[in-house]
Amino acid sequence: MPQISRQVHELTVGQLSARSGVAVSALHFYESKGLITSRRTAGNQRRYTRDALRRVAFIRASQRVGIPLATIAEALATLPDGRTPNRADWARLSEDWRTELEQRIAQLTKLRDHLDNCIGCGCLSLDACALSNPDDRFGTLGGSGSLLT
Repeated sequence: MPQISRQVHELTVGQLSARSGVAVSALHFYESKGLITSRRTAGNQRRYTRDALRRVAFIRASQRVGIPLATIAEALATLPDGRTPNRADWARLSEDWRTELEQRIAQLTKLRDHLDNCIGCGCLSLDACALSNPDDRFGTLGGSGSLLT
């Protein structure tokens, strides 16, 4: 990771990309979504304050645990004066996200377990297949009992 002197208070998009490990195009996308901000120089070049590194790290960590960008944007919008998230912010926000993540984990575990039951079957039966008919949603509709007929 390239070092940037502490005397440098603003980063170019290339420096922010190199330090954060995030592609320039992704940084532009984050900016278009209001997740990070920059100022423009007289030559119309982007300049980011050093705290943009922490915001990008926050965004990436949130994405790694499956938080959608829209939810991340909402979380960042709750911070006073658009400040950079700190450790306490992460603790509060991640606690808010915990229930949602646990629900997704339970759902994925259930899907995995049903997949294990279906490997090799190939029936796609509306009567019995947990993948093609989760929670027997089609049972009340009647029909032939198979997707193939």
